[in-house]
Amino acid sequence: MRTDVYERITNQIVAELEKGVRPWLKPWSGEHAAGRITRPLRANGIPYRGINVVMLWSAAMEKGYAAPIWITFKQAKELGASVRKGEQGSLVVYADKITRRETDVDTGEESERQIPFMKGYTVFNVEQVEGLPPHFYAKAEPPTEPVERIERAETFFAATRANVIHGGNRACYVPSTDNIHMPCIDLFRNAISYYATLGHETIHWTRHPSRLDRDFGRKRFGDEGYAVEELVAELGSAFLSADLELTPDIRDDHAAYIGSWIKVLKNDKRAIFTAAAHAQRAADFLHGLQCRATAEAAAA
Repeated sequence: MRTDVYERITNQIVAELEKGVRPWLKPWSGEHAAGRITRPLRANGIPYRGINVVMLWSAAMEKGYAAPIWITFKQAKELGASVRKGEQGSLVVYADKITRRETDVDTGEESERQIPFMKGYTVFNVEQVEGLPPHFYAKAEPPTEPVERIERAETFFAATRANVIHGGNRACYVPSTDNIHMPCIDLFRNAISYYATLGHETIHWTRHPSRLDRDFGRKRFGDEGYAVEELVAELGSAFLSADLELTPDIRDDHAAYIGSWIKVLKNDKRAIFTAAAHAQRAADFLHGLQCRATAEAAAA
């Protein structure tokens, strides 16, 4: 039996998790001119979203690609380039719908029903392709900005207006009070780790009923709904880190969730797609708050 797209991708991610690797965390600083860290990019520079981010980060880590740009065989050919012989592509997916016309056997009335489906196609990293225009291979300039107190991250999280209480040694979001609790930045090994942790908790903050009203049927600490929410926060934080050009350290305290994520993914081949979609929605929500803050500042 042919393995479907959902099962194929889920099996790939479970295999990474079973090795103790979280494929949504990029443990390197990219050497490409497109940025020290970035979401995977299409040939036209538009970033991939949702599950495709996870899949292409995973492929890049496995094969050691520094370039974040991915291209189809046809696109390479149209640019006068060619994929090197023997190179294996990577899977990406897109969602679509087919319309089916049905006739009611009792009334004879016709109706249309839309059926969603997931379709996959193959892309290649530009490091697998020869003859592309030079900008596809351009190296990054050495970073010049200081590591501490990164202004773009400070501005981004301030614009959310989430209530962040600093103090203590535990990072968490408390739904009952709608507060994020964070240790002071000086307690983190570096500023980037602080912002990545704040991103994780701010993704949790979006689950409040007044925002995205995300639940997953959580009933107690450590149950399946809890594991899925933690997976959403992990993915969402990774997406935000990419958008803010941050390369976070891997948090040891989240390693304990790997077993529960494996269980969730093995029980439901669509769970990683659901988690990635919710993570993308949460990141989009937070980016939307930036627009509000900018508009209010302009009107003031």
